[in-house]
Amino acid sequence: MHLLRLFNKKQKYYLIMGGLFILLLLTFSTTFADNKVAINTAENIIQNTKYNITNIDTEELQRLLKINPKLELIDVRTKDEVNLIGGTIEADENAIIPRGWLEFNISDEVKSKDTPIVVYCGTNKRSPLATQTLLNLDYTNVKNYADGFNKWKKLGLPIRASDKAPKQMLFSKPINVIDNVWSAIGATDRPTYANSGHNNNLSFIITNDGVLVFNAGDNYLLAKSLHYEIKKLTNQAVKYVVLENAQGHAMLGSNYWKEQGAQIIAHADALIDMKANHEKVLDKMKRGRKDKAEFTVFVYPDKIFKDKMTLKMGDEIIELLHLGPAHSPGDIMLWMPEKKLVISGDMAFNQRLLPITDHTDTAAWIKTWDKFEELKPEIIIPGHGDPTTMAVVKKTTKDYLVYMRAKIREILDNDGSEQDAYKIDQSAYSHLDTFKLLALQNAGRIYRMMEFE
Repeated sequence: MHLLRLFNKKQKYYLIMGGLFILLLLTFSTTFADNKVAINTAENIIQNTKYNITNIDTEELQRLLKINPKLELIDVRTKDEVNLIGGTIEADENAIIPRGWLEFNISDEVKSKDTPIVVYCGTNKRSPLATQTLLNLDYTNVKNYADGFNKWKKLGLPIRASDKAPKQMLFSKPINVIDNVWSAIGATDRPTYANSGHNNNLSFIITNDGVLVFNAGDNYLLAKSLHYEIKKLTNQAVKYVVLENAQGHAMLGSNYWKEQGAQIIAHADALIDMKANHEKVLDKMKRGRKDKAEFTVFVYPDKIFKDKMTLKMGDEIIELLHLGPAHSPGDIMLWMPEKKLVISGDMAFNQRLLPITDHTDTAAWIKTWDKFEELKPEIIIPGHGDPTTMAVVKKTTKDYLVYMRAKIREILDNDGSEQDAYKIDQSAYSHLDTFKLLALQNAGRIYRMMEFE
């Protein structure tokens, strides 16, 4: 105080303020040196978020999925990451919503704010933040899977692969169904760039008089990839390629097989469909498959038939059958009576919800199904999904059609509207892949068709 008397008022003011500044500077420096976490970093934000949310480990996630198969899993990685790293956790309800789009897209996947949700990513970096985001959006039952997908995969737990044969165009390599009958099972998803359009089953039969391929594939390079696998198993040439219908993934690879000397076979109605729509189908495929569509051009089949064509290849009797209208114009199936095996094409679906298109006659499909059952096949390679039995594909195909038509008939009989069709309870089929994509679309299309029956 005595020292301050030596200064005038203005000098005293500057002296006091300078002292305070030095004191604050020293305090800040000491705090920063002793406690560096006072500054926010990404790691600190994530760490702090983890304290405010419910975290679960792998054992708990397995338990939750066991007691509630409909548990909603949200993978907040990008689709490119999912494709590169090899898939997602296997679950009935598993949506990929990148964290940057979570706020905008979550309501499309999860309708109720009380729905049980588990969020995950690869290494528990983004999923805590995404979990907090959902809590901030008033979702009340959200947990974070802290071990992450990488741990789940390392433990060898079930995953849904985005590509089972990542070094090839094929989604998956052929499996041996029975002696000399093989099938490369397609993705139970839409045709995409990631799966190269291989979302249907590409089957083949090896005989001592050549090979028969059922479905040409979505494009030239995919057909070539399938042929590469066939040549690993036999030196026999591909003699016939049978097209299940005129859909792109059934017929657009035909020009590759023609180059190999194979004859292309299709139904007469499929040929009519091709003539009317092949340019549009080819253009759509090229836009979706981009560089993977290289070399693909449209070609017409070499042979057509109406009801039945019998091929004798070595010791094998192979019947190509058109039993009636079903999913698409010209749907055919392959029947091996001695082996009791059917390659059904789009007559039968497994593991994914069937799509109703503008060409689908649901009433006729049910009647055609009865003829299908009369064959009494023991093994069915469906158009989509793993090889199985009649009992399984009946539940996911005919029973679904019968159920939907009955519900819509009730709506029509009570003067209901198309909006009522969208409210039909289809939850018994919600475990099937593509359910969220197709369920409402199917309801609307069946309603509009039945409205004028």
